[in-house]
Amino acid sequence: QVQLVESGGGLVQPGGTLRLSCAASRSIFGINPMGWYRQAPGNQRELVATITNGGTTNYADSVAGRFTISADYAKNTVYLQMNNLKPEDTAVYYCKGTIVTWAGPRDYWGQGTQVTVSS
Repeated sequence: QVQLVESGGGLVQPGGTLRLSCAASRSIFGINPMGWYRQAPGNQRELVATITNGGTTNYADSVAGRFTISADYAKNTVYLQMNNLKPEDTAVYYCKGTIVTWAGPRDYWGQGTQVTVSS
């Protein structure tokens, strides 16, 4: 089991930057993968980026080249660096971690952090 707490959201102008953090209550080794998802009003939750314990990353086409996911195992934290933000990036951003148990994989979600891109 793990608790995930996101932080770093806020209001930013188009073209600006933000860095989101997802702090885990335990070591993130064995939480595989970890990722960021987002949900805009009226839309389904969608994948933004994921990272495996081996360091393999995956990005949605809409953020590739602008966002970077990374992990600090000493701090049990996963980050999402967001550059050149666009109004369409406005959403609640959620952190997710997957732990494989004897009963199968189980997903854990944070509470979300709001990102608003507006002039």
